[in-house]
This record gives sequence, C-alpha cells and structure tokens, in this order.
Amino acid sequence: MNNSVRGRLTRSLLIMMLCLVIAGCGFQLRGTGGGSAMPAEWSRMYLASNDPNGELTRIVESTFSASGIIWVPREEAQHILRLGPEMFSQRNLSVNAQARAAEFDLQMSADFMVFDSNRELVMERSTAAVNKQMENDPQNVVGKAEEVRVLQGELRRELAAQILRRISFFAANVE
Repeated sequence: MNNSVRGRLTRSLLIMMLCLVIAGCGFQLRGTGGGSAMPAEWSRMYLASNDPNGELTRIVESTFSASGIIWVPREEAQHILRLGPEMFSQRNLSVNAQARAAEFDLQMSADFMVFDSNRELVMERSTAAVNKQMENDPQNVVGKAEEVRVLQGELRRELAAQILRRISFFAANVE
C-alpha cells in the first residue's frame, strides 16, 4: 500500500470513528427531538388561549407542530390544551456601589391544563416556569432594554418546550 492510499484510509477511519463517538455520546442538535414525541392518541389538539395572537401562544403552536402535533378545530380535537397568560417578572439580584441594580433575574411562567374531547380534565392545572439572569449596565439603558426583550423571547421558547415535555411525559405514562 502506498502512502497516499494509507493516508486516505486513515483519514476515513478517523472520520468514521469521530461520527460513531459523537452519535454514541447522545449528541443532538439543539431544538431537535429531545424525547418529546406524543403518543398517536394525542396528535390532534386544539389550543385554547386568552391571547390567541400572543407571542407565547404562537411559540407553543410552532413548538408542538414541530413535534408532530396537528392543530385542529375544537370539534375534531382529541385533546384541548388550555394555556393561561404568560407572567413575566424581573427582580434585582445584586446592586453595585452606586446602589443600582447590577444583576437581574428574569422569570416567566404560564399555567396550562389538558382536557379530553369530552371536555373532561385529563391533566391537572400545572405551572411551567423558567428564568434567566442578566447583568445590568446602568450606562446602557437602551441596550439592556433590548437584551431583556431578546431574553423574553428565549424564555417563551423554553417555556413552550417545557410545556411540551410535561404533556409528552404525562401522555406517555397515562396510557
């Protein structure tokens, strides 16, 4: 065997081993899978929300759709997801030498419950909650306001994913 063939064979073998190691350790791209597959009996849902055009409602719809849920009219739904309003709070974690907030804790939560097609309660009211911390720069008020807005979007996505995981876990264990 000449050196160029041996080099290509070695390189191919290393790439194949790297792929096996990555697959074997459970590596997964963010936002894919994650064990949130719903049983077939839960695949057709209706989303009831006080704020049908709200950000959280839209993100819940898209997160569940990406997981295989089909949103249908209430009459055709196997289950009804009742989503409460999002609650957002911001509190100071620490203060700087000038007695101004140096760090914030951002929290977002929402209540939800699930009914069956006969409108009987299947999953009790539950509260999903997520939080993030951020540093504050009193000199950059506009930038920090934008950062809070971006973090609120991230919190909504995490909240929707948490709701999906909880319902998926419940649905998988109720059968």
